[in-house]
Amino acid sequence: MKLITAILFLLTFTACKPPSKITNTHSPGKATEGKLAVVVLGTLQDGGSPHAGCKKDCCRELFLNPNPQRKVISLGITDGINKKSFLVEASPDISAQMKQLQQHAPFSSKETPDGIMLTHAHIGHYSGLMYLGREAMNAGNVAVYTLPRMKQFLETNGPWSQLVRLNNIQLQPLSHMQEIQLTPALSITAFAVPHRDEFSETAGFIIKGPSKKLLFIPDIDKWEKWETSITSALAKVDYAFIDGTFYDAEEVNNRNMAEIPHPFIAESMQLFNHLPAYEKNKIHFIHFNHTNPALNSNSPQSKTILRNGYHIAQFNQVIEL
Repeated sequence: MKLITAILFLLTFTACKPPSKITNTHSPGKATEGKLAVVVLGTLQDGGSPHAGCKKDCCRELFLNPNPQRKVISLGITDGINKKSFLVEASPDISAQMKQLQQHAPFSSKETPDGIMLTHAHIGHYSGLMYLGREAMNAGNVAVYTLPRMKQFLETNGPWSQLVRLNNIQLQPLSHMQEIQLTPALSITAFAVPHRDEFSETAGFIIKGPSKKLLFIPDIDKWEKWETSITSALAKVDYAFIDGTFYDAEEVNNRNMAEIPHPFIAESMQLFNHLPAYEKNKIHFIHFNHTNPALNSNSPQSKTILRNGYHIAQFNQVIEL
């Protein structure tokens, strides 16, 4: 009888315990109408997770039981002030990501965003445009913002040129370091960063809301190759979602890392080690390869990232600007 009483007391206490407070700054949540917010719609490197041809433990179970939160890199922007929504990147998971964006933008009944910003011509960042074509939804004049070489690539290479010709998309030119006003409350500034630019240049973005700025650099070769100091760039923004493709060289032992250069998370943490805590707190690593132990919240590497004062971008995370 005493045991039953104790169990009932425990259940009652647990049921009545107030939930932990969740803030929009670093936690999953829902964008709020009347505000401007960035929503993380995907955190993975181009090949996704599970990854084609992968026989490692990190993929084996996921082929059998896919994780719906494992989506390729994309951000959503919801402007509840002006009733507009946007995508940053057109990933292979764009169909699900557009639906997810709608959930965060209940003010819009449109199936497509009001605009899509592209960083570069690697498959995880633009190939989702194919779902806007007549083989799929046959969208009409979706604004797609690009730097010049990316624009030329889409205009002159099939099947992307067909999207332009059939007015599924409408290309909007961006210029290096020129701010573009998307709505009265939202602007973006594109800038070029060094990366493997086989078909286009590679862009990063500064996303500016009514009161805060967010830096987005999902792909870069190495920080020291950029003409801009990353620490100087961090000082000018409130949040930074930056290249965290690999934790270190150990996780990919079957590829020449010179062919796929990225700043390792371990390298970035070393570079930022001298920064004060409030600067480190801005940093969210994103664009994770399927091998990256940062994808496992229980891994020693994930715990090291958090212990050092940084963040690991999370699917459905909301940040108000």
